[in-house]
Amino acid sequence: MAGKSQPGWERIYRENVRWVHRLMLAKVGNRADAEDLTTEVFLAALKPLRTNATEEEVRAYLVATARTVLAAHWRRLFGREITTIGLDEVSEIPDTDRENGNGSSGIAAHHRLEAILAELPERAREVLRLRFLESYSLQDAADELGLTLANVKVIQHRALRLAARAAARIEERT
Repeated sequence: MAGKSQPGWERIYRENVRWVHRLMLAKVGNRADAEDLTTEVFLAALKPLRTNATEEEVRAYLVATARTVLAAHWRRLFGREITTIGLDEVSEIPDTDRENGNGSSGIAAHHRLEAILAELPERAREVLRLRFLESYSLQDAADELGLTLANVKVIQHRALRLAARAAARIEERT
């Protein structure tokens, strides 16, 4: 850690925080989540990123880190309860977990997920389901859907933007 002086990290943070935050805000459509995800990106980059790296190396590393942080965010948001609670079990459990007011846990999260996915075109829903709920790689999702890798990348990008907008609309209604 000796090579990572405070001034070097302050410089890296100052020079990159705005674009990382804007990137996250564009992806999730929610300022609070974007701020949390931006923090996660810099915390994840703190140890492995060299402060003497070139500007291009820093940017490339932060983009890769942001991609990983965003994928984990979508997996947490869309995948946690769906993968552990069967749909047939949902009706048996009372919807009493809105303690924090944002519906981000338990059955409320499941209902939020269903509402978000319902607003997406079928192909977008399938790509997100495979990628983030079933943990398929891009290539595996392409193979499963009979599409090219490039096509799945485009669909995923558009689906995430549509899902973020749908989530914002749903949040405004509640």
